[in-house]
Amino acid sequence: MTPAGGPQPGGKMAANVMHFARLLRRAGLPVGPSDMLAAQEALGLIDIGRRDHVRTALRTTMVHRHEHEDLFNQAFVMFWRDPELARTAAAMALLEAAKEKRPERAPPGSRRLAEAMASPQEKRPRPQDEPPQIEADMTVSERERLQQMDFEAMSAADIANAKTEIRRLALPLSLHRTRRLRPDPAGPHVDLRATIRSSLRHGGEILSIDSSRRVTRPPPLVALCDISGSMSRYAQILLHFLHAVANDRDRVSVFLFGTRLSNITRQLRHRDPEVAFQLVAHAVPDWSGGTRIGEALSLFNRNWARRVLGQGAVVLLITDGLDRDGATGLAENMERLHKSCRRVIWLNPLLRWDGFEPKSQGIRAMLPHVDEFRPIHNLASLRELVETLSRPSNPRAMDAWRVAL
Repeated sequence: MTPAGGPQPGGKMAANVMHFARLLRRAGLPVGPSDMLAAQEALGLIDIGRRDHVRTALRTTMVHRHEHEDLFNQAFVMFWRDPELARTAAAMALLEAAKEKRPERAPPGSRRLAEAMASPQEKRPRPQDEPPQIEADMTVSERERLQQMDFEAMSAADIANAKTEIRRLALPLSLHRTRRLRPDPAGPHVDLRATIRSSLRHGGEILSIDSSRRVTRPPPLVALCDISGSMSRYAQILLHFLHAVANDRDRVSVFLFGTRLSNITRQLRHRDPEVAFQLVAHAVPDWSGGTRIGEALSLFNRNWARRVLGQGAVVLLITDGLDRDGATGLAENMERLHKSCRRVIWLNPLLRWDGFEPKSQGIRAMLPHVDEFRPIHNLASLRELVETLSRPSNPRAMDAWRVAL
């Protein structure tokens, strides 16, 4: 089959398609060898001189998700050098000169695309006559050091590595039996209705007994995360964990609270983390502000508890317990929250200190109404949380804290 117009793509065009696919892959799009071959075949069926046809052909073969279209469009313009881009930019500059200049936020994915466009640094080859020298005295694995480092003490490079480790964490939850039944030939329950229905196919004669089994599924997970000034650094990193959990399993609800309560479940459903966090930034106006834990829990109990705490939900309460309003209404709302769910796990970064004591009014009001009290300040504590959620709760684990009250 010959192209609709223009020569058969080959030579430099084939190499350019390969480099463009590599650019998309470095930017985070799942483009494989089969997609490159499909793009080559698609370019052979269109008019190469039509830019819109080339864009459509490449987008059809290389983009598999709707959320990747914006990143693809930016990459296409940057890689193939739109000839109208300079003319459009000059016209926009003339229009913007008459208006007040305002800083505009870069579109989602532009930072990753810029990093992908940058050519990777070439490593200098080691001389063959010099054997590699490894100093093993008093060295610690970089990954082990990262596991024990406090989130608040991490540099920008450490935070980037920590986010990569967080995305690899899987969150297992113990299965719970529901009221629903599903057909199962080896089930322990006799399904009388299904038995009679199947007997009608044989003139009312019962030839077999149908059975069923109760459906088991993980319980809903609800996260209430504090984003006040004292918790902002931890919340920024833990949001990557909550984003990975929200995209890995269903029935996950995430709320942020500072001076008000914000539901960001819909924003975190976006698979691209950069786009999801930009949506969260627009939806949450009180980041790094004060803390009103009692008022936030009151709003949650009144507006959201009946919607998201059904079927034995597990609640992750992420806060340091330092309330600006003291303990006003905190004990009552914590008691109601505890009675509305199966399990409340309080994650407090202050537990990283060995000499921590529950002396503040907010912590003393909240402790009697939680099932587990755990630290959350580094990757090691986050892995322990993942292991804890896969096991049933231990009521005796809170005895020492209750005695301290």
